[in-house]
Amino acid sequence: MTYTEEWVTERARDAYEQGRASFGIRSERTALLVVDMQDEFVRPGWSPHWVPAATRMAPRLRRLAEDCRDASVPVIWTIFDDTHLGLDRPRTLRSFPHAHSDWHRPGPAGVWDAMGRRPDEVLIRKPSYGAFYDTPLDTVLRNLDRDTVIVTGTLTNYCCGTTARQAYERGYKVVFGSDVTATDDESRQEPELAVLRKGFALVLPAEEITARLTTTNAA
Repeated sequence: MTYTEEWVTERARDAYEQGRASFGIRSERTALLVVDMQDEFVRPGWSPHWVPAATRMAPRLRRLAEDCRDASVPVIWTIFDDTHLGLDRPRTLRSFPHAHSDWHRPGPAGVWDAMGRRPDEVLIRKPSYGAFYDTPLDTVLRNLDRDTVIVTGTLTNYCCGTTARQAYERGYKVVFGSDVTATDDESRQEPELAVLRKGFALVLPAEEITARLTTTNAA
C-alpha cells in the first residue's frame, strides 16, 4: 500500500478529533487528581490569575469528586504554592508573561472552600506545572495501589496537561476530564484535548467517567 499525504493527514485528524484510548477504568485501581482549584484561580475576582471557566465548571467537578468518593476512588488535591522559598521552581518560570504581575498571595495557597475538600484527603503543594515534578504524588499513588489517574482542574493546557503527560510517561493510564478542566482562554481548550486524545489520555466528560466507575463497581 502507498500511504498518500491525504491518507496520513486524514488518519491524524480523525485521531485528534475522534480517537479514544482502548483501556478500561477500574474503580479499585483509580484515583482522582484535582489540580489547582485554588482561590487565586477559581475564587471570582480575587486575583489577576482568575480563570472564569474554572469557576463555571467547579460545581460539575465537585459532583465528580463526590461520585468518586461513593465509588471508593481516592481524591487527591494539588495546589501551586510557594514551596521552599521558591528555590525548587524551574529557574525560567519567572521569565514568562503570566508571571508579570504585582499581585502576591496574602498567605499559603489553599483549595477554594466551595470545592468541598475533606481533611482526610491528600493535599500536595507543587512548585511547578506538573503534579509529579518534585512532589510525592508518584509514591502516594503507588502506596494506594493505583495505576489509573483521572486528571481534572485548571489550567487545561498548563498544569493539567503537563500532569497528564507526566503520568503517561510514568506508566499510568490517564483519563482526562473534558468538561471538568478549564483554561484562561477557552479557545485553547479543544486544541489541548485533541493532543491528549491522540497520544496521552482517554478524554471523557465527567458524566461518562462516573458511568464507567459505577459500572466497574457494580461488576
